[in-house]
Amino acid sequence: MYIVTGGRSESGDDPDSLLLDLVTLVVARSTAPAPGHSPEHAALLRVCQHPISVAEISAHLGLPFSAVTVLLRDLSAGGLVELRHTREAQRQAAADPDVETLKALIDGLQRL
Repeated sequence: MYIVTGGRSESGDDPDSLLLDLVTLVVARSTAPAPGHSPEHAALLRVCQHPISVAEISAHLGLPFSAVTVLLRDLSAGGLVELRHTREAQRQAAADPDVETLKALIDGLQRL
């Protein structure tokens, strides 16, 4: 993956870094990659002709999530893709699941 991303990795330490998660939807604004973009960038643009999640892109291209996010940051910076993020309230709800619901789910699974 070093070659695909040019040795770059996603940077979680940069506060200005684009926050991408598995369910962020991506739509291509163009089908033509900019000069200097890799074949992986072109493949990513082809896959994103209709809204598709970052997880699905990763699966379609056979690339790890971290590599896909680096490529998406490149394309986003060039205005070639539109990113549709999860609303903050939904993101927080997913990050903090209801403990009682989880206990009920575990109880149900143990009964199987």
